[in-house]
Amino acid sequence: MPELMKPSAATPNRFWQGDVAQVWLRFLLALAGLVLAFAAAIFSSIARDSGNVWASIILATSALIMAAFVGITTVPYLARRVAVERIHDALQYEVTREGLVYVAIALLLGIAALNTGNNLLYIVVGAMLAAIVVSGIASAMVLRYLELEVRLPEHIFAGQTVTGRINIHNPRRFLASYSISVVPPKKNRRWRRWRWERTTFGFPTRRPPANQWIRLPDRVLRRVAEPPNAPVLFKGPIYFPHVPPRTTLSADLELHFERRGRYAQDSLGISTRFPFSFLRKTRRVPLAREVIVFPAVETTDEFFKVLPLITGEFETFVRGRGFDLYRIREYMPEDTARHVDWKATAKSGSLKVREFSREDERRLRIVFDNPAPGLVSEQRYERAVALAASLAFHFTQENTEISYAAPGYAGGADLYNFLSYLAVVEPWKGDSIIENLQLSDDYNLILTARAQGSVPTSFQACSYFVFLGEPSHATLA
Repeated sequence: MPELMKPSAATPNRFWQGDVAQVWLRFLLALAGLVLAFAAAIFSSIARDSGNVWASIILATSALIMAAFVGITTVPYLARRVAVERIHDALQYEVTREGLVYVAIALLLGIAALNTGNNLLYIVVGAMLAAIVVSGIASAMVLRYLELEVRLPEHIFAGQTVTGRINIHNPRRFLASYSISVVPPKKNRRWRRWRWERTTFGFPTRRPPANQWIRLPDRVLRRVAEPPNAPVLFKGPIYFPHVPPRTTLSADLELHFERRGRYAQDSLGISTRFPFSFLRKTRRVPLAREVIVFPAVETTDEFFKVLPLITGEFETFVRGRGFDLYRIREYMPEDTARHVDWKATAKSGSLKVREFSREDERRLRIVFDNPAPGLVSEQRYERAVALAASLAFHFTQENTEISYAAPGYAGGADLYNFLSYLAVVEPWKGDSIIENLQLSDDYNLILTARAQGSVPTSFQACSYFVFLGEPSHATLA
């Protein structure tokens, strides 16, 4: 199984790999400016105490100007550089049920200690609060430096269960990690957010834009819905009770994708409740990756219905002279005498000839004439996509020289390129591909939603049609 995801958890922040000198220069200049502002403020106080009012005003104003300049120019710059990188590795905290009970008991004991003045209660409350601090520090140390690596099969089909593997690596020399869970990222519950959008202010407001007296560029604050996220890859947690130092542990993960399409995973979480289960602390690990799930290639009823008809017409199309015996049949006037099978003739009492298949012409071209939106129902469209994928997979296994044609497809004769196209295909708004399809020596298997009477006659003799709309040779009803 090829490697699919590997975050750079153990590498230093990308922030420190770029313009380090510029950042340090900005920081030192800001520090020098703050030192000068602090010195000006001290001398301003000295001047005020000595009765020099103007010197005190000038020095105080200078201190304020230098502090404001540093705050405006340097602080936002450093925040932009550091904050974004820190967010990726930020720890998320979630109080557990045990933690709520523990805090409630500590609060009650604290109230009792204040009311009674009992030193023993103060000691107990202090020890309980110290345990919370120790729990936070220990869990942070357990999650630190852990690395994740996720592997999946190279080809994934819808409707099939595949096995992936998650590896967790502890690169530290001495410190082990305990009670580690690999969890999917939390979903963002903010379905709408505020956004500034450009607009035009016109006056009078009720008149058409062409008749307004004043038109000025403007901005308006509106609530917009966030776009839906792509389906995620992982949904359930994976638990590792103990990760020793300098050790890599693995766990198998069963994945099942019901539908074809593109599945994305932007991150995973490493969480722990160690040591006292007061908090569930989660560290977010960036994992930006997409996986293409091919259409299902299982043998459906439509496949069993169409395949014998296609195979029969295809074999009839490719029969002729060759090396492999196709069949023995009755003699026809146009047949040559050298193909007469004398043994079969003697047994039957009538002339029999041998018919051969031409191996060099066993070429098939699958044409997926992607219908326009609304031309067929969504269910029928999905069945047509699955049938095209199943037929392509079947004839590839039969050692047939196969090629593919579809609107917007440029993947050549590779099966998995065609399956990747079918995995994300949507109804086509352009012209039918049959209009620009060139005749060749290939036998054409055409899946189309066009009416049977509108198909060019030049393709009738060398093609088999699966009509998605009206009844014909085969109909995907």
